Amino acid sequence: MAMRDRERDRELLIPVAGGISEDGGGSESLPGSTSSVSSSHHLTGREAFYKVIRSWASKKFVTGCVILLPIAITFYITWGFVHFVDGFFSPIYTHLGINIFGLGFITSITFIFLVGLFMSSWLGASVLGLGEWFIKKMPLISYIYSASKQISAAISPDQNSHAFKEVAIIRHPRVGEYAFAFITSTVILQRSDGEEELNCVFVPSNHLYIGDVFLISSKDIMRPNLSVREGIEIVISGGMSVPQIITTVDAHAQAIQFARVGRSPKFTIPQV
Repeated sequence: MAMRDRERDRELLIPVAGGISEDGGGSESLPGSTSSVSSSHHLTGREAFYKVIRSWASKKFVTGCVILLPIAITFYITWGFVHFVDGFFSPIYTHLGINIFGLGFITSITFIFLVGLFMSSWLGASVLGLGEWFIKKMPLISYIYSASKQISAAISPDQNSHAFKEVAIIRHPRVGEYAFAFITSTVILQRSDGEEELNCVFVPSNHLYIGDVFLISSKDIMRPNLSVREGIEIVISGGMSVPQIITTVDAHAQAIQFARVGRSPKFTIPQV
């Protein structure tokens, strides 16, 4: 009986001891849990601070790259251009024992200016015409020269050259969409019912030198108040240099007329 009572007491004491140990452990673990929670909050605040610092640093770094990238590209291209142009006459000065950097570049620029001055005269135009006659007799070189001349004529300051005459806006490729184009020439379409004047327009599809050619009636063309050089800049920049407000030539003339009578016009693109 004594042994049974002892075992019964022992069975009763074990859960009590376990409960005491669990309660005691629970009561004893309260400070530890509080410290772990505070440390976790501390780590979370530190991680948030690091994230803010990293975000701020990355934004400033990207801003610096955006500012310095065009400057670096401009200096790199300019430096390469100077070296390229300087290489035309610098070997001559090197052979003469004159090693001054930039002297070949200045000589090349002076030579280009003198060529332009000479070709603007009657004698220079005659020499150029004779040279073009010889070049056009060559099978392959004539095509290369003709294409290169047309490209250079597009940005030529001479308005009498066969270059882009005006900047135009046309409906292309579908209704509701417009495209920048360049008027290159004017043709007369003769039909059985009469004649119609059409404008030959060039619509660039890949920068400036590749595109489509269309014959469009004058009434279907909108002429914005943009110069040819501004139109070329818009195409080359991928549309980033487009002004915020574009008015047509008709709207600009209407604005002048309304300004004379003291009324304010509405600038809209006419529907064609």
